[in-house]
Amino acid sequence: MWERLKTWLARLRPGAPPSTGDQGERLAAKFLAARGFAIVARNWRNPRDRRDEIDLVCRDGEALVFVEVKTRAANALVPGYYTVDRRKKKVLRRAAAAYLRQLHPPPAAFRLDVVEVTTRGDLAPEVRHFENIPLFTKHFHP
Repeated sequence: MWERLKTWLARLRPGAPPSTGDQGERLAAKFLAARGFAIVARNWRNPRDRRDEIDLVCRDGEALVFVEVKTRAANALVPGYYTVDRRKKKVLRRAAAAYLRQLHPPPAAFRLDVVEVTTRGDLAPEVRHFENIPLFTKHFHP
């Protein structure tokens, strides 16, 4: 717990180096933009409670895409994709619903993608994009 608090406080310091997660999110945004995605928002939080966060909100054609970015070292025991478990999906679903409620009219199509960034020391990071991860029920309405 202290380590997480120390990391969080370090991010508030002006001129502090970006965290691994921040670097991963920047790489993911660059990766998606190069593939034609338009970045709509970064680190969006529900203004009502500021609790849940969506790393990236993008447009892919007519679809609105909520993107969860997971950054891991190459020697991590669990790849980032697998850390988007049931609990994380519940948080993402709640945040996505809040985001969609503020849009008038809401988009006809929306989905969840996961971008996994694997750091490999001095080598270039590897970026993998997983599209259309099951998040919403068939009859989901925000």
